[in-house]
Amino acid sequence: MESGVRDGEQWVFGYGSLMWRPGFDYLERCAATLHGRRRAFCIYSVHHRGTPQRPGLVLGLAPGGSVRGTAYCIAASKWAETYAYLREREQPTESYVETRSMARLATGRRVEVLTFISDRAHPQWAGDLTLDQQAGLIAGAKGLSGRNIDYLSDLVAHLQARGLRDDGMETLLARVQGLEN
Repeated sequence: MESGVRDGEQWVFGYGSLMWRPGFDYLERCAATLHGRRRAFCIYSVHHRGTPQRPGLVLGLAPGGSVRGTAYCIAASKWAETYAYLREREQPTESYVETRSMARLATGRRVEVLTFISDRAHPQWAGDLTLDQQAGLIAGAKGLSGRNIDYLSDLVAHLQARGLRDDGMETLLARVQGLEN
């Protein structure tokens, strides 16, 4: 249940692992949609899901479309701690740009959210790769946070558990599984 506007609240939008593993305290969690960006494996991962010698891919928000994710309301008293955590987690190689955008909560309310979008000028920007290119990079890649396929698998499972289908991600997972088997 939405409790209305709280003094000094801040909102964070998650479209990848923040949806199922936020790692911070929040007052409220709500399904949300962000317009003008789409979820895509468009960033070379040389830290969390790959290495400089064998990069994997991680999600970013690429231009165009819309993306369903999760918005978290953070208490003003927890914001500095949460923001520091997010900077450390999301910016190990500074391949994202922090931005503020408007998202629509499942309740219909519009809120301003902090989100991390793909920096298309960063050397880790992979751009619009074909499905086969994505599968080839994800298959067998492993970094400090584990296997790249596990990240993709977790995403698909989380979306399905919430009743959301992403045919593109499901097809990608099947291709990666085929390459790893």
